[in-house]
Amino acid sequence: MSDMVVMKKGATEEEIERVVKKIEEAGCRADISRGKYKTVIGAIGDREKVETIPFEAFPGVETIVAISTPYKLVSREYQPEDTVINVNGIQIGGNNFTIIAGPCSVETKEQLLETAKIVKAAGGAILRGGAFKPRTSPYSFQGLGEAGLKFLAEVKDATGLPIVTEVMDIRDVNLVAKFADILQIGARNMQNFQLLTEVGKIKKPVLLKRSFGCTVEELLMAAEYISKEGNKEIILCERGIRTFEPSARNTLDISAIPIVRLKSHLPIIVDPSHASGKRELVEPLSLAALAAGAHGVMIEVHPHPEEALCDGSQSLTANSFSQTMAKIQALAKALGKK
Repeated sequence: MSDMVVMKKGATEEEIERVVKKIEEAGCRADISRGKYKTVIGAIGDREKVETIPFEAFPGVETIVAISTPYKLVSREYQPEDTVINVNGIQIGGNNFTIIAGPCSVETKEQLLETAKIVKAAGGAILRGGAFKPRTSPYSFQGLGEAGLKFLAEVKDATGLPIVTEVMDIRDVNLVAKFADILQIGARNMQNFQLLTEVGKIKKPVLLKRSFGCTVEELLMAAEYISKEGNKEIILCERGIRTFEPSARNTLDISAIPIVRLKSHLPIIVDPSHASGKRELVEPLSLAALAAGAHGVMIEVHPHPEEALCDGSQSLTANSFSQTMAKIQALAKALGKK
């Protein structure tokens, strides 16, 4: 895909459908983006076939624009307006700053419920928790699997918090989608193109984390794999990149936030917990993310971090999470964020 057909303001459905039909007759797929004022139709497929069609002569067509970036559907060129994703009434994107929080791993139903109550009481909007855990060591805790998903569903029913959890394998996509409100693609799977293609076929939002060794362009290309399959509800996540600096677990790339916002219409959040690996750094990095224009943060919280089976050193306690939330809310208000 390299061209998009921009329709005039007020173009009729018949005029839009005629353009779509011509694109499909050329053996390409038409992707329709309906903005507040105009409709844009992207042609996915062989550029040479599309270029032979005289779209400028079609009624309702305003102009033809060539998309210069290698990522098309997720580019700001293709869709100038911000994508805002609705998750059970929670808005992610636009002028909203959304707090996702919870434990790294689902350990027990009791642990998860206690954490969810902490998250909700402090003003968190979405509960995170890993049922399947990719770990560097094969001997580390790998998660509870389907049992963990069921615990997440039960806690969602009890608290009303939507849930986000990671899917690691194409064989588990439908299973995880059955329980989760948002499917997470972890940093280690950012370039697992088969997995990206499969989550692109479902009708659930996807949270796509940037790999610690990949560029912003590679992150957007990964998002393109998902969008190309029809799933437009993608949340990007900056979680730190690997550099020579050993003071933190990773180096949070703050510059990636405004860069993504310039290049793409997709919302971007920050994971300060994995970026830092240290709970004392989570609060300042969260505030920095908010100031830099992120649409939210995903923070690890555990009622008893010293007993956590995963990432206890970067998990906030109930008190520290509450204090961090108070500062986030104050800064968000000062910046005019919701």
